[in-house]
Amino acid sequence: MCTSSELHLQLKKHFGFNSFKGQQEEIIAHLMHGGDVFVLMPTGGGKSLCYQLPALLMEGTAIVVSPLIALMKNQVDAIRGFSADNYGVAYFLNSSLTRTQIIEVKEALLAGKTKLLYVAPESLTKPENIQLLKQIRISFYAIDEAHCISEWGHDFRPEYRRIRPLVKEIGKAPLIALTATATPKVQQDIQKNLGMMDARVFKTSFNRENLYYEIRPKVDVNRELVRFIRTHGGKSGIVYCLSRKKVEEIASFLQVNGIRALPYHAGMDASARTGNQDKFLMEEADVIVATIAFGMGIDKPDVRFVVHYDIPKSLEGYYQETGRAGRDGGEGVCVAFYSYKDIQKLEKFKQGKPIAEQEVSKQLLMETVAYAESNVCRRKVLLNYFGEDYKQDNCKNCDNCLHPRKQFDGQEEMCLVMETVQKSLQQFNSEHIANIIAGVSNAMIKSYQHHKLDVYGMGKDRTAHFWNAVIRQGIVLHFLEKDIEKYGALSVTQAGKDFLENPSPLMLFEDREMEEETDASADTQTKAGGGGGDTVLMSMLRDLRRDMAHRLKLAPFVIFQDISLEDMSILYPVTLEELVHCQGVGEGKARKYGKGFVELIEKYVEENEIIRPQDMVVKSVINKSLNKVYIIQSIDRKMDFEDIAEAKGLSMDELIEEIEVIVNSGTKLDIDYYLEQTIDDDKLEDIFDYFRYEAQSESLSEAVKELGSDYSEEEVRLVRIKFLVEVAN
Repeated sequence: MCTSSELHLQLKKHFGFNSFKGQQEEIIAHLMHGGDVFVLMPTGGGKSLCYQLPALLMEGTAIVVSPLIALMKNQVDAIRGFSADNYGVAYFLNSSLTRTQIIEVKEALLAGKTKLLYVAPESLTKPENIQLLKQIRISFYAIDEAHCISEWGHDFRPEYRRIRPLVKEIGKAPLIALTATATPKVQQDIQKNLGMMDARVFKTSFNRENLYYEIRPKVDVNRELVRFIRTHGGKSGIVYCLSRKKVEEIASFLQVNGIRALPYHAGMDASARTGNQDKFLMEEADVIVATIAFGMGIDKPDVRFVVHYDIPKSLEGYYQETGRAGRDGGEGVCVAFYSYKDIQKLEKFKQGKPIAEQEVSKQLLMETVAYAESNVCRRKVLLNYFGEDYKQDNCKNCDNCLHPRKQFDGQEEMCLVMETVQKSLQQFNSEHIANIIAGVSNAMIKSYQHHKLDVYGMGKDRTAHFWNAVIRQGIVLHFLEKDIEKYGALSVTQAGKDFLENPSPLMLFEDREMEEETDASADTQTKAGGGGGDTVLMSMLRDLRRDMAHRLKLAPFVIFQDISLEDMSILYPVTLEELVHCQGVGEGKARKYGKGFVELIEKYVEENEIIRPQDMVVKSVINKSLNKVYIIQSIDRKMDFEDIAEAKGLSMDELIEEIEVIVNSGTKLDIDYYLEQTIDDDKLEDIFDYFRYEAQSESLSEAVKELGSDYSEEEVRLVRIKFLVEVAN
């Protein structure tokens, strides 16, 4: 068996490293002495080396069970690169191989050349492969991505449950199980299912100090995404989406906007998928838009940002996916867009599944919600979930710490929460406890007679959302515990009981309602980039618009809508050509009203030495522009709107919306022919005069209210279009 100095020599020889990282040497030594090992190590911590080096040094072949073909290929290519003199040192065995390739793998194995065989769990179960492996000497079994074995993990795979009986059938050898993410519950589940309760456990801190965490409200997300990526111009990044359809859509959208982006998902042709992965690794593409399947085991150390377009299904998944950033120790920015509507969609997807599976999924999802909506340090919440205590009060590298929200003394509130947990016999989840305190009346509360508890409704002056926030902070403070096996049932810890007996001032954070935020507000202008517009400039633009409107005797919205001014305050256009890139500004509007605005902006930029964003144009995907061209041409030909809508598969509302967008950007459309057919002359005149002389905004609801019930919303919209064409454009 190798001594420490010999291990260091072999490390240098095979991998070129002078020293081991963290606990690598201890792990390797224990495995080589025949002991079972459980390794909990965050992404980028060097897990792969823990089985690759001993595999090269021990007699026989190491069987590495891995869940993804992409991961296997990447690992085999890497190990072959380290051992250039011996092509047969590593192989993989999975469904992607041809018959000829399978024969080559088998011959190398039987010849004793192969030191590492990567195999999918499905391939391991095939009788012919079991018989093959029985014929060779196995040095040890490595179970990579071991969290897949647990139904409480984020990526449960039933076939992983069969590994233990298969190992018994093939032949006993030491086991090493490795994962980058596991809660205490998942860890226990892994060890139990693999029959390695006596294994030595090596756990590295889950804290990735170089990663910046931020949650943003999912508002105008496509525009925010483009802005974000452009602030990280030329850097490698991953955008995660939940569906294959969304991956394709966002990849196309980014390409249209000049970003070197490629899609990656399981529904793609295998060669195209592998090709895109390789292009990303070779820096022929800057961004990969992918489902969660991408990234597992992909060794690209300089990924600088990870964006979750859709909120992930679990905190474990989120941790692992964000872990692809900054593996070289450099900057890693992790931004997730959050909307509770997405959570509701995910819950619907689980309908029809077994009840137990639905409950597990819901618990994992609610942990993600708690993380997204919390105002506590992101690191503190994340590490607490993995059973690790983060002692610092401010990590200085997440949105909540850089821009802390208001705090309050929550002594009484925390005591009320713990009393409610105790009086409900510690058998209910946080949602139920919050509803009791807030005085919510629902079937579940009534069925358990909890509306008769003396604590019922004691916090009804606050929402259930507020009480959920207090509960979450109670868990982080270790006053409360959540039993995931009992579907999130809360119990009061000893620390909580001590606090109840001797309460003291306790500063808690007020939680935020993410859905109420309408944009990436000014206080999130962090190192992650983005945020709202220049408020000072915005005020000056409004003043200019008001003065111009007064001079021209027009309503201000006729000149430029608010959305156009907002874009100007973000993009700082200083020429009419640049002004056209702002929303709602076409060439016609730019020529007609734009000169004063770009002159004001240019002067402002110079005086304040502002560095302007470059090429901040956010373009729509191609089908939108095709619609636009078709609609303009059809109206020129005086086609009925109903026929235009039918031809493009649009409803009437959708067609009018498309026309409004076209006209708001400054394009002139003559729709008089259609108005003459559908709207009475007197009505048309009344609506037109309203917008010409009375309206103070473009608000449709205000117009309908003022004009009265004799005028339909569709009529008002159509005449407003005519008004904007004749007066504004």
